[in-house]
Parts: sequence; structure tokens; C-alpha cells
Amino acid sequence: MLSYIVRRFLYAIPILFGVNLLTFLLFFVVNTPDDMARLHLGMKRVTPEAIEKWKADHGYNIPVAFNPAADGINKLTETIFYQKSMTLFTFDFGFADDGRNIGADIRERMWPSLAIALPSLIVGLLVNITAAMLISFFRATYIDTWGIVIAVAMMSISSLFYIIGGQFLFSKMFRLVPISGYDDGFNAIKFLILPVVVGLVGGIGSGTRWYRSIFLEEISKDYIRTARAKGLSELSVLFTHVLRNALVPILTGVVVVIPLLFMGSLITESFFSIPGLGSYTIDAINGQDFSIVRAMVFLGSVLYIIGLILTDISYTWVDPRVRL
Repeated sequence: MLSYIVRRFLYAIPILFGVNLLTFLLFFVVNTPDDMARLHLGMKRVTPEAIEKWKADHGYNIPVAFNPAADGINKLTETIFYQKSMTLFTFDFGFADDGRNIGADIRERMWPSLAIALPSLIVGLLVNITAAMLISFFRATYIDTWGIVIAVAMMSISSLFYIIGGQFLFSKMFRLVPISGYDDGFNAIKFLILPVVVGLVGGIGSGTRWYRSIFLEEISKDYIRTARAKGLSELSVLFTHVLRNALVPILTGVVVVIPLLFMGSLITESFFSIPGLGSYTIDAINGQDFSIVRAMVFLGSVLYIIGLILTDISYTWVDPRVRL
């Protein structure tokens, strides 16, 4: 198992390098350092001297990928690519274009993102799996039919509708929770209730339909017919056999949202003014801050790869066949 984990981590290095290189190329195809300087300084009446000064202050006054004026290995290290992208592999995120420490910002903003994402994930899993099990228990009945209709209807509604509707209903009309904002400590709970509920409601439709299809596939297998033939009740069959054997695809679905636990939700944090990593990324994109965006893309890639590795390891726990 240890050698397998080591191999997976080694496989991740070229993937991360490729993501890093692609992100770097995309930014520098769209914007040159001169374009970045003009954008931050203002497009009107920008002198060449001001552009050169901005590039020197932010480390963009050196060659992009190869420095012919340097000696030895410095031909590669004294470049924008090495100093702005390769240092990410040591988790040195550097500084934003406005001088802020990106690593400090990430450590500060990850907690609001986790405060929203963790309850939404845990409660969402419980609600979706319970609803899917209930619909599967009453399969081929009116409960099953209307459950699917409601799930598809909820899937078809944009998440913006749930956000705006929740703000209007619970904040503006009933004044139960603040419409937006954030605070530290336990005072943050009143600001987090509505975003968590909105995220939970918005994911019920797709989650319930997905888990229902998984459970129905398991129900049709031979071992379920054998369990019923032994006289086990339908509830025992569902919760003891079906649920356990459906854990592999469930874990596969959970890994997709692992990066979001730290990266935050772009739309939710923006609409509710939550100072998490999602709104941090949106602000960086709007401000064309390459340093922040490439740091967030790299961090998201690392988290996703870690999630995949953890999922593969968890397979050995829920499925003995994988272990063998």
C-alpha cells in the first residue's frame, strides 16, 4: 500500500507541472507583462518609464522562460516562469500585484470557505442518501415517480434562483438572518446559516437522483435477490447490503467536491459577501491579478489530486476486492 501511495504522488508531479505550465501560457498569451502594467496603471497617459517601473516592482522585468544574459542554471531560474510558477511546488505563493502576501490571504480566507462547505457536504450527503434510499424503497410507486419529478425540477432551477429567493424570503421579508456579510467566531453562524441552507437545497435534486440510480443498480443484482430469499426485510437489505456496496461510487462523487471544501464556492461567496477563497478568486480574475489566479489554480489541482488518492485508499476499506 505504501509503494502504491508513493507511486500515485509521483504520478501527480507531471500533472501539476502540466497544469502549471498551461495556466502560465494562457495568461501570457492573453496578457504580456506590458499589458498587465497598463491595466494596473490605467490605460490613459501611461509612460514607458512607469510601465518599466511597475514591471521591476512586481518581478516582470526579466525574460519569460529563458534568460540568455544569465550564466549556467540562472538562464532558467532568472525568468518569470521559474520565479512566478515553479516556486508553487514549494507552496511559496509569493505576493499579489498589489503587494499582499498570497499565502497569508489563503490561510485567512480558507476558514470561511470551510465553514460553508463542510456543513453543506456532510448534511447534504445525509439528506441526499436518505431521500434516495426512501425513493428506492418505494420504487415503481407514486412516491418514486413524484420524487424523480421534484428532483428533476430542482435540478433545472439555477442556483442563482435559490440564492436570490433565499435572501428575499428569509432576510428581507422575515428578517431571520442577515442578507450578507461575515463576522468572526460564533457571530459568524448567523451569516452562514442561509448560505449553507441554500447550498443544501440547491444540491438535493441532483444528489438524490444520482444516488437513486446507484441504489437501483445495486438492487437489481443477484446478491440482493439472495438476501431477500433468506428472509431479510427490505429495510435491512437496503441499509445493510445496498448502501455498503454502493459506497464505491458514492466516494467517487464525494472526491469531486473535496477541492471546493478549501477553494470555496465562487457564486455563493460572492452573493453573500463571504470573505472566502471563492470570492478571493473572483476578485483576482476581475482585477487580472495573475499571481493570485495561478496560485488558486495550482492549489485546486493539488487538492483534487489528493482527493483522488484518498478516494483510491478508501476503496480498499469499503471493497475487499480492491484490497486483494
